[in-house]
Amino acid sequence: MLTLRPAVPVDVPVILALIRALATYEKEPHKVVATEASLLRDGFGDRPLFQVTMAEVEGHPVGFAFWFLTYSTWRGQATLFLEDLFVIPEARGTGVGKALMQFLARTALQQGCGRLMWNVLDWNQPSIDFYQSLGAQVLREWLTVRLDGEALQRLAGKG
Repeated sequence: MLTLRPAVPVDVPVILALIRALATYEKEPHKVVATEASLLRDGFGDRPLFQVTMAEVEGHPVGFAFWFLTYSTWRGQATLFLEDLFVIPEARGTGVGKALMQFLARTALQQGCGRLMWNVLDWNQPSIDFYQSLGAQVLREWLTVRLDGEALQRLAGKG
């Protein structure tokens, strides 16, 4: 039986393992620099920066949704932003991903959000197909822009 539940601090090693598995799937395992300490600090302190919803079958972790609230200036409403959704290969196609997405949709509405948003890699056709089957639109005209590392330091006047 599938169970969805909020993550607790003892889940952090599993969360980090799932993050690493996702990075491997996305062909960039070397890019994960998150640590158990950073996840504990930022997700389970006085002011959590993110939420994690664990998916378990018979008490065994099979996936997670890593999310947080942001704000849409145009809508004048909160947005639930899904940073990562991952289901282990053995559990794909069993309804775990759909259950996590349904949970996030309900949570978005309960939190007064006007939308649920996330990114997907353009080569990840199985995920694109899955998201579209849920009624999601892939907004190909929008590009993700990122500033990190040395460029971030330079812009901040630190490098």
